[in-house]
Amino acid sequence: MPKQIAADCNLAMEAVRVTEAAALAASLFMGCGDEKAADQAAVDAMQAALSSLTINGTVRIGEGREGEAGKLYVGEKVGTGEGTKTSVAIVPLEGKSIVARGGPNALSVIAMAEVGGFLSVPDIYMEKIAIGPGLPDGVVGLNASVADNLNNLAAAKGIGVADLVVCLLDRPRHGQLVSQIRDVGARIRLILDGDVAGVIAAVQADSGVDIYMGIGGAPQGVLAAAGLRGVGGQMQGRLVLRNGDERAAAQAAGIEDLERTYSIDEMAAGNITFAATGVTYGAMLEGVRNVPGGAITHSMVVRSVTGTLHYIEGHHDFSRRSRYG
Repeated sequence: MPKQIAADCNLAMEAVRVTEAAALAASLFMGCGDEKAADQAAVDAMQAALSSLTINGTVRIGEGREGEAGKLYVGEKVGTGEGTKTSVAIVPLEGKSIVARGGPNALSVIAMAEVGGFLSVPDIYMEKIAIGPGLPDGVVGLNASVADNLNNLAAAKGIGVADLVVCLLDRPRHGQLVSQIRDVGARIRLILDGDVAGVIAAVQADSGVDIYMGIGGAPQGVLAAAGLRGVGGQMQGRLVLRNGDERAAAQAAGIEDLERTYSIDEMAAGNITFAATGVTYGAMLEGVRNVPGGAITHSMVVRSVTGTLHYIEGHHDFSRRSRYG
């Protein structure tokens, strides 16, 4: 095996180890009603696991700006400081309110890329649209109407619009979008949280989802783009700027064209490694399952350089190592 490919394989497995650690830690708070405690446990575990990675890493999508977040803030150095310079994008716990409620589809997510590989975005909203692989370029887009997007997608897939399933977050801001989808005749799957999982569901053949639409977090949009890069699919994102403070935050992040529509390659470029581990049960990944003396985790890892997607079932023996490692 060529040296670089072997190194990429090792990095992919190390990425899974990082998300496993965060998922195991967060799962202890499932249904406890304390989303801050769940999130902090995931952050602490992820930072500890990242510290042993043989990378010269810098967080580019993280928990916030330095001074706002104590750990895993944007610009923080992670890894041993050896090896390749790497940009790191993380959401230690996507769906902290899900974990607090004991609901489905909470994940721990990480993506790693070459320096400059991730679009730098502040923690604001992003409008998104995503579909799976094997479809004509430009069949859907943010500049098209809901009706045109759904009709074009149905025609490209050779099915009726009524057979399409649209996934989006269950939020008051999507009231008009929901009405437009229903007017066209497509079906809807509303999710309470976790739009990284929602976007990636659009490329999973057995998910039942044909397209993801709507407004969610901008950092999660970049991470979702990283996940899609390895398995195909199309995605566009456009920042939603609600006030002057958010416009200033976008400009401070280096974004000059505030109205720009970004392609998947503009959000996540180059050689990408993406990994996610389920915290709670879901259609995309099973959650952490406790067994006597340990736990079982379910993860996915994607490498854009090879276009491979692997599902990994991890069996963790707590008598032999830390519960979070």
